[in-house]
Amino acid sequence: MNETTLAGVIDALEGSYDPAWAEPWDAVGLVCGDPEQPVRRIVFAVDPVAAVVDEALDWGADLIVTHHPLYLKGTTSVAATTAKGRIVHRLIRAGVALYTAHTNADVADPGVSDALARAVGLYPPYRPLSPGVVPGLGLGRVGVLPVSMTLAKFAALAAQGLPRTAGGLRVAGDLDRLVKTVAVSGGSGDSLLGTARAAGVDVFLTADLRHHPASEYVESGGPALIDAAHWATEWPWLAEAAERLTSGLAAKGISVEARVSDTVTDAWTTTAQRGLG
Repeated sequence: MNETTLAGVIDALEGSYDPAWAEPWDAVGLVCGDPEQPVRRIVFAVDPVAAVVDEALDWGADLIVTHHPLYLKGTTSVAATTAKGRIVHRLIRAGVALYTAHTNADVADPGVSDALARAVGLYPPYRPLSPGVVPGLGLGRVGVLPVSMTLAKFAALAAQGLPRTAGGLRVAGDLDRLVKTVAVSGGSGDSLLGTARAAGVDVFLTADLRHHPASEYVESGGPALIDAAHWATEWPWLAEAAERLTSGLAAKGISVEARVSDTVTDAWTTTAQRGLG
């Protein structure tokens, strides 16, 4: 098997997650790294944070591929006086590249929401919840459960399929309600509440739902809601992206080793309940 460069890996990644599919406000692509540097080991992670960098350096990775951008809103400085600047300095000193696939991976087929749909037990084929201009692409996915089940049972199935986080899953709706058709969207799904209602699904599973939109949605007779941790809804995509990359390169006689970070980088680390005594 042959080796490849960072440029070769990027070419393969962008064959699956074309940067042209990203939203205009997004920041995707190569953050730091020399396109000519050899790449043998790659870490896939949701967030470009210090704990992920630690993991990559300890493993001897040459590249980190993350879903979330390091500098989403841009910057005029990468000085090591900030947390993000220190990450850039650490990566460059260690010769480790950083690459981001964000909203282009969200709308891809297969992409972030396809992996989420599989993780929570939905059967393919899936269709986009909010179709894009390119056929097959779009935000979210709609799929069906193998059998109808109560909302409570589906919530338990989803919790089992997603990685554990401090906040778990929040459920809105009648727990005895029978559900079959489910919409999912990895990451923040507030903007798709109306789309999920129009799709006629029984449940919408996403992340970062706010109180007022969720309350109004349920009160007006919308589908049941399941709100998961943002990180947890996007983490299932990592393994699929890693497999897609390594198998695609292997078909060309190129060998790279990929590792999915299981470091929980959800912002919330614990919950507290008021005591009864």
